[in-house]
Amino acid sequence: MSHIKEKGMKFIFMIAACTSVLAVFLICLFLFANGIPAIGKIGPLKFLLGTTWKPSNNKFGIFPMIVASLYVTGGAILFGVPIALFTSVFMARYCPKKIYRPLKSGIELMAGVPSIVYGFFGLILLVPLIRQIFGGTGTSMLAASLLLGMMILPTIIGPTESAIRSVPESYYEGSLALGATKERSIFFVMLPAAKSGILAAVVLGIGRAIGETMAVIMVAGNQPRMPAGILKGLRTMTANIVTEMGYATGLHREALIATAVVLFAFILIINLSLSLLNRRSENAE
Repeated sequence: MSHIKEKGMKFIFMIAACTSVLAVFLICLFLFANGIPAIGKIGPLKFLLGTTWKPSNNKFGIFPMIVASLYVTGGAILFGVPIALFTSVFMARYCPKKIYRPLKSGIELMAGVPSIVYGFFGLILLVPLIRQIFGGTGTSMLAASLLLGMMILPTIIGPTESAIRSVPESYYEGSLALGATKERSIFFVMLPAAKSGILAAVVLGIGRAIGETMAVIMVAGNQPRMPAGILKGLRTMTANIVTEMGYATGLHREALIATAVVLFAFILIINLSLSLLNRRSENAE
């Protein structure tokens, strides 16, 4: 009887795994089947390097949105990664037991907050603050970067803390025995030993930042033009898709799907880069 149950559970697990793979395959099939022909109609260079997005004139250049997505994601990583890394180190090695559970619960709660709520927070508090300090409208690359940097914190903190805790305690104790301070033992011994997990967490954060939509729409200004400065408005690829998909038809709709193909390609490149870095680090060891 137990043998039959084991085979049955194995079959269920296999079905679940195949379903996940099939879902990803169908998404890829839909995107590429609808997006690649649009890129061919518009012209790959005109589509990827064009600087004008005017669907009414059949001009579909997404280069400003690509640059805007990279800028906003880079700003989010610049703001979010150092804070997330130091928070993870504090929770793994310094945090008193009395405040660990409330702090952990708060960070997990941040991960569950809907993006639209972050968007309202940025629109009501962050945008007016930037307007008051720096001038302008407040809806800008800076606002989007700060808000995304806040949103990716729980995505990075959790896996990074787990990676630090997974390092054998003998590494830390051996470093102390050789005369290193506690800080040196953590930052120069334990963190390098956990670099694979930390890199994976950062990639998750990049994926969250580059794929975020609603919060960015609310604070970035939603202007389809080349980014003109950190205090100027812009439009990312995700914002471009969401803003116009509701009324787009024909080639316009196909161009938006093609934009999703480009975004999907960015995610693939990021994941492949992580795999290459991990392989190099394993070979070096």
